[in-house]
Amino acid sequence: MLTPERHQVILQLLKERDIVKIQELVELTNTSESTIRRDLSQLEAGKFLKRIHGGASRLQGKLKEPSMVEKSSKNLHEKQQIARYAASLVEEGDCVYLDAGSTVREIIEYLPNKNIVVVTNGFMHVSPLLDKGITTYLIGGFVKQTTNAIIGRAAVASLELYRFDKCFIGVNGIHPVFGLTTPDQEEAAVKQKAISLSTEAYVLADESKFSEIAFAKIADIKEAVILTNELDEDTKNLYMDKTTIKVVTA
Repeated sequence: MLTPERHQVILQLLKERDIVKIQELVELTNTSESTIRRDLSQLEAGKFLKRIHGGASRLQGKLKEPSMVEKSSKNLHEKQQIARYAASLVEEGDCVYLDAGSTVREIIEYLPNKNIVVVTNGFMHVSPLLDKGITTYLIGGFVKQTTNAIIGRAAVASLELYRFDKCFIGVNGIHPVFGLTTPDQEEAAVKQKAISLSTEAYVLADESKFSEIAFAKIADIKEAVILTNELDEDTKNLYMDKTTIKVVTA
């Protein structure tokens, strides 16, 4: 089977299933695993799909954004794994910014019982923070219904009042060229401002976020340390020389 024919088969299968495995493509096209890996790399470079561990998946729409309920239920174990490690980075006396992201929300359960201050734009974060007795500041602005994130010009202006030792940010896409992205430009502006006001910036993202590109750019990937749960060797090679990535193991 010629290369263009294999590419057509791969893309057609992705339209039908969203995710395909390398082994089934090997069997379907009657070619070697190394050939399929090369095909997937070429198609990813052309922005037709994204590589995932053991196969490939369709790229999400640049404006597509799941609700907070949908986000919270997806890849929960991986999010908790990343969040537990992120919380361990918080030290006595830290001023911390917690973004409204669903993975970031998982940090709260693991935050240490130390003298810390948290500033957040996550409306849903407030109650669990107060339950833990953590001094909490909620920034002002417009509450976005789908994610319960506080965004807009007032939110960005509110952030100017603070400086952070560490910030923890959620994203929809991580790409070696197009950087950290999210579907909403106003939400991107809040995330960007928080990163700029922090001594240390961390992005919490499970492996599904890599090679995705959303509509609005937050920052270049070099602007933050990326905490994730798992990366295959091909993905590591794409990112390791462009930013700092910490792969969190159980």
